[in-house]
Amino acid sequence: MRRVARGADDGYRNPLAIGLKSSVDAERLAEELAFAEHRLRRLEHDPPGLYREVVDDAAGLEERSWLAFLIAYLCPLEDEEPFSEIERVRTSWASGQLPALDDVRCGPRTAHDPARGTRTLEAYRAWASRAGSQAAAFTGDAAWPPVRRFARAFERLALPGLHRDARFDLLVTLGRLRVYDVAAGTLALGGANDVTVGAKRALGIGDPLLLERRAADLAGACGVALEALDLGLHNWQRAERATVGLAAEAEPELEALDAIRAALQL
Repeated sequence: MRRVARGADDGYRNPLAIGLKSSVDAERLAEELAFAEHRLRRLEHDPPGLYREVVDDAAGLEERSWLAFLIAYLCPLEDEEPFSEIERVRTSWASGQLPALDDVRCGPRTAHDPARGTRTLEAYRAWASRAGSQAAAFTGDAAWPPVRRFARAFERLALPGLHRDARFDLLVTLGRLRVYDVAAGTLALGGANDVTVGAKRALGIGDPLLLERRAADLAGACGVALEALDLGLHNWQRAERATVGLAAEAEPELEALDAIRAALQL
């Protein structure tokens, strides 16, 4: 991870990010949005580590869905082998066995709490069982458009211990890896998570509806997917970069970064 001090007020102002008063903070936001967009593109075109298995049709839809859940729940580590702990503890869906999580190391966006043990995993399996399968639970009504399918799955995945960040990243991952036809229509902001707090700081408002609208305006003006604001705002708020499965030295494309800088008038 990379930690950076927050900038002082230097007279910076931009209507896309009304809450920002520092060009240093605006530059950091540009960098984190560009990195988050780069990660989404990697997921689509060159998925790293265990994400490659989630893409593999030969693995079967239930196994791919379960692996994607474990990745989002535990979160890749920020070291040279990001997926090593997930690989070590993973189980197959078909076995019915839950991973042994007593000493598992987790990444920065993990939802796992050692005090809770495997209760969240048990709740997830029960959620899928009620629908008949993971595929049925994620798909819902076959006639739903991708945005509605994302929203309904996000709502129904409000399981004990499965916080907003893990649910959102899980659905983004499943969509970008083309496991299910889902796409975020909002950031699903709310609560005390870093994404919501960062959005309120950067966008200068607390009202949920206006916050979502300003987030969509920012994404559109910067030429990034709305989904990129999830990891981008998380990293910006924490003033450190979580790469979530990418190599530590991964950097965004300069063209994308320049476009975001231009939108933020940097």
